[in-house]
Amino acid sequence: MAERLDQPKEGRGPRLPRFSLSSETTARVAEGIARFTGTPQFLVWLSMFVIVWLVWNSWGPNNLRFDKAEFGFTALTLMLSLQASFAAPLILLAQNRQDDRDRVTAEQDRQRAERNLADTEYLAREIAAIRIALGEVATRDYVRAELRDLLEELVEDRANRPHEGVSEERDGGR
Repeated sequence: MAERLDQPKEGRGPRLPRFSLSSETTARVAEGIARFTGTPQFLVWLSMFVIVWLVWNSWGPNNLRFDKAEFGFTALTLMLSLQASFAAPLILLAQNRQDDRDRVTAEQDRQRAERNLADTEYLAREIAAIRIALGEVATRDYVRAELRDLLEELVEDRANRPHEGVSEERDGGR
């Protein structure tokens, strides 16, 4: 029986093995590589590698040269292009991860600022309430002035009254 060519075969498994990496692991590795490629240490190591490559393939033994100068160091060019083609997406992955961290930090800062504002407004209301309450409370000076006024009224009241009660008691006993 002839197979139908317009239909895919059934039961075919994947030809390449499938593996999965967690996005967190991938992001961490990408960030580590991106951090290293942005350091002076990386630039020094890469420069030393290129210099050694060029020296070996220019002045090394003829039978041991593997990237000829007359061909424009094709293998070196391909390797550097490959490194650059991997570096760009890794840097973008690292930037995305940093953006996510910045977004979380900004949200936490916003929430903290809202809490601080609410706390400050609460304290301001409490201080205003205390000021109002203190305005209605008798202070020491106020109480002293009131007592002084009462004492003066008592003294005046006694001074204005005749000594009726005192003289009757003295006379009433005879």
